[in-house]
Amino acid sequence: MGAAQAVATAAVFVWLGMVLAISFLEAPLKFRAPEVTLRIGLGIGRLVFRALNVAETVLAVVLVVAAVVALPPVGMLTAGAVVVGTLAVQLVAVRPALSRRSDRVLAGEDVPRSRNHYVYIALEAVKVVALIVTGVLLLTG
Repeated sequence: MGAAQAVATAAVFVWLGMVLAISFLEAPLKFRAPEVTLRIGLGIGRLVFRALNVAETVLAVVLVVAAVVALPPVGMLTAGAVVVGTLAVQLVAVRPALSRRSDRVLAGEDVPRSRNHYVYIALEAVKVVALIVTGVLLLTG
């Protein structure tokens, strides 16, 4: 395994761990903690997901640079592209809509639950599967 492939493998599994820990563990559990109101939970969530998305962007850049350096097989490129593309859709299309909604909630408006939240969760699931596939292909390639 070359250096670029090793770096890409590490980036993929760090990224996978972060998404699993934050999106599928921290996010749903924070609202079950005693005295965490919707406003507090949203405030925490915004900070945590902003930080996660910055870290994911850095890891996506690492993955892309490693792919350019190592020129991996098409399967790895495809799986990696799904990961990076999914993140891009989340950042450009879904997160802004969720942020606008949370701004309204934090301003005291009573707004219905957004379907964008479910879209974001579905994209997280796609990203997790694509990260696993990418990581396995990197390990076996």
